[in-house]
Parts: sequence; structure tokens; C-alpha cells
Amino acid sequence: MLVLECEDQIVVIDAGLAFPTEDQPGIDLIIPDITYLLEKRERILGIVLTHGHEDHVGALPYVLRQVPVPVYGTRMTLGIVRNKLEEHPGLQTIPLQEITAGGHLQLGPFQFEFIQVAHSIVDGVGMAITTPAGVILHTGDFKIDQTPVDGRLTDLGKFGRWGNQGVDLFLADSTNVERPGYTLSEREVGEAFDEIIGQADGRVVIACFSSNVHRFQQVVNTALKHQRKLGVLGLSMVKNMRTAQELGYLDIPANLWLKWSDVAREPVHKTVIMTTGSQGEPRSALARAAVGENADLRLGPADTVVISARMIPGNERRIGNMINNLFRAGCRVHYERVSEIHVSGHAAREELKIMHNLVRPRHFIPVHGEMRHLVHHAQLAEELGLARESIYILENGQQVELSQAGVTRGARVTAGNVFVDGKGVGDVGRVVLRDRQHLAQDGMVLAIVGLDRQSGEVVIGPDLHARGMADEEETARLTEGAVAKLKEVLKRETLEGITDTSVLQDKVRSALKRYFKNELMRFPMIIPVVMEI
Repeated sequence: MLVLECEDQIVVIDAGLAFPTEDQPGIDLIIPDITYLLEKRERILGIVLTHGHEDHVGALPYVLRQVPVPVYGTRMTLGIVRNKLEEHPGLQTIPLQEITAGGHLQLGPFQFEFIQVAHSIVDGVGMAITTPAGVILHTGDFKIDQTPVDGRLTDLGKFGRWGNQGVDLFLADSTNVERPGYTLSEREVGEAFDEIIGQADGRVVIACFSSNVHRFQQVVNTALKHQRKLGVLGLSMVKNMRTAQELGYLDIPANLWLKWSDVAREPVHKTVIMTTGSQGEPRSALARAAVGENADLRLGPADTVVISARMIPGNERRIGNMINNLFRAGCRVHYERVSEIHVSGHAAREELKIMHNLVRPRHFIPVHGEMRHLVHHAQLAEELGLARESIYILENGQQVELSQAGVTRGARVTAGNVFVDGKGVGDVGRVVLRDRQHLAQDGMVLAIVGLDRQSGEVVIGPDLHARGMADEEETARLTEGAVAKLKEVLKRETLEGITDTSVLQDKVRSALKRYFKNELMRFPMIIPVVMEI
């Protein structure tokens, strides 16, 4: 999410989400902290989208609940957004305004011109933004694909034209700056599909991102060539394919795409299945099928499975487990590390050099990447002749101020992550995550003690209930020893006249911590409950 502010008015570019890592148990999604926008919500003119990937539009339902402003995007991008908003009651009245590559948009002091770019999703755009302070040029996510599936090339001529006119601040995609050379064309994937499906004796199951229309078209074309019928499993994928088909971005011949209920009637060697689950998401169609829990998709030795997506950092273990389960089921499995079944949608190093040489900006901010990508991209810009003092590496919440005098760093604003857990948005913080990690690593012990209100003597317990520490027999042994230790502590403390429940809770917690440390060198979460009766 990028915020531009000029003459006391604001436009927002993109509103994406991130996915949780293994150290964030129970979290479903991560969205931006929009505290800064909420403080100025009456000044926001709209949200302008570069393309329809989740890391650029996924947070929209959560943002629009609090900031119900118009959303601007290309036809396919808005189609994806519309599907997303339908899942969230109350957002169907949000104005969705279509833009086009080559078109213009005036929002307050911001004059946009949209520039066609090739990416791993159709209808992506970069944008040139003319403001009273100067011209900002944003590539969006892009690559220079000379043979894109849909024939829509990155408009290098327009980027060059803006470079000739003068660009004051350039923001460019940094994702693949570490990769030398050029990113392969999406058509390379089509050739790999052709070879895999041509050689398969049985059913072929292909998992990819549910927004990758180019990949959908490649599968459709290959299925048609090999006279196979197509089945699609996964609600988000079905919705996006229907939308792409209705809007003219996906060409599926009549009678090729079967209803799921009709797929089972076809011979297995005459079917190709597209499904969600390329990142090993636990409840996705493919992940459940890999462990035999998907009644709609039973996999076995006759099946070939293709995972046509890169491993998003943080998902490696989850994807690896799914691949292992697919092999365990007897499937033949093709994935990025062993087959050419995925190409990136982001520009590699030589493509970034071309873009920089076309634009020749006065100032540069690398965007879209982790810190190492931003630093490498900054170094690349410097190698190409841009002065180091004209390059700005920013982290979330940092801002720069562009004026006719140049660029300076501004103050930091409130920013960060908001965790989404089920229907809860923002109610899980770092303390809750720390507790979840603690529980996952060392288990928990619940200690219950009842004291006589008058005498302070123990009349109930101590009762201990342990979970997640050891097997049943070992837990029983540990619990017996812990109860004996706790009785000693309680007898001593109550004899000394300490009957305040909060003090005794601390004593119980400390005693049990020492006991389990000595016995196991583990530190379970201790929850003492001391009651007066």
C-alpha cells in the first residue's frame, strides 16, 4: 500500500495483504495498519489499483469497511475485486470505476496516465502521476515479456516518453533484482505443459494461483490440443475463470470445461484438473487431496500433479510436506525445483536496467521486495549512474517529501501489520502470538487450588492438567511429581499466613516452572487458578 498526499488530499495505490509465517500460528491474513488513513479519511479521494494479485488487492474488504472510497482499476482487476467484495456483506455499494491502459484519470491534484505492463496476471498497469510537486512514475509489477500469452507487451515506448519529458521520482518493482539476465516468457510454461500432458497416461492435476489467467489459458490450450476435458476445483479459481471468460480475457472452447459432477464420468486419461493449493494451504483442494481428505479429488499412482507456482517465502515447509504426501500417494509430481512449470511475472536484472535507462529519473525509490531486494535495486540504480543521495530505501511508515526543490525524508507515520484471525481483525497482537508460540513449543499446565476463605487451608487440589508436554504415561508421572512438589509449597506458604490469591498464584507458577525445568528442561505455560471457598 502506497499513500500519496498533495494539497491536503490523498490517493492510495493498492491495498494488499501478506500471508502468515510459521511463527504466527492461527493467523489467516496480514493486512496493513491504516491508522494514518483513518486519521485523514475525509481527505481520501480513492484507491487506485495496479493489478489484481492478492498482495495488491487482498486487504480491500478490510480497508473499505473503514474507508468507503471509490476504487479504480482495469476491467479484470475490478472483476477480481468484485468477486472478493461479494464475500463481505455491506461492501457491494462501493463505487468501482474502470480505467484502461493508455487512459487518464484526474483525482484532485493527481493526474494519472496508465501504462500497459506484462505480468503474471492480465490487465496490469504502471502509472505516471503528474502533481504540482513533480512527476512520479510507478512501474507496478512488471516484466519485459516479448511473447506474452495475451499479446499485451510492456509499453516501453511510453515509459521512454515519460523519461524524455522528465521523471522526478521513480518507483520500480524490485522482486527479481537478484536474478541475472531476463525472466522467461510465460509461453515457456505452455511448452512444459504440452510435454507433461502429452506424456501422461492418466489424469493430470495442475495447481496454480487462482488469479493467474495466463496460466489458465495455457492449460486450456494444452488440454484442447491433447483432446482432454477440463475440470476446475476451488471456488476462487472458478470465480476468477468465469470472470475472465465473461470479460474476454480467457478463451475456453465450448464443451471443454465440464461441470465438476461430469468430470468423474470421463476416462481419467482424458481429463485435466485445475485446482487451488499451490502454496500448500491446509484447507485447499490439493492439500486435502494429498492426505486423502478430499472426497472430490482422490489421488493415486495413475495421477500426475503439477504445482505451477513459485514457493512464496515462509511457505516452503508447508509446500514440501504436501509434495511429500503426493509422492507418498504414488503420484508423479512436477514442481519448480525439478521442472520448468513456472516462470516469474517480475523483471530480472537486465530488464530492470532497460527500464532505468529508459526512465533516467532524478530520484529513485525501490519498491516491492524484502530489504535485501530494495538494497540490491538501489545498488543497481547507482551502478547505472544515479547519485547515491538521490536513492531512498524506505521501510513501512517512512515517508519522503517531493517538491520542486527535490526530495527530502519526512517524519515516520504509524504503520505496521494487523493480523486477521477468523472474523477477528486486529484483536490478535504480539502478546497473543507469543502465547501461541509458547503453547506450540512447550505445552501448558493448568493448576487448580481451592482455599478455605477463613482458615486459608487447601480444601481442593492441587489438581494439575497438562497438555502438549509428553505422552500419556510420562505426563502422568510428571503430574504426580508436580502435585507433590506443589503440596509442599502450599503447606509452607499457608502456614506462613500468605493467603492472598494473587501472591499464591505467583508462588504456584514459580514452583511449577522450577519443577518442569529440572525434570524436562522445558518451560510450559503455567496457568494457576487459586480460588477462595
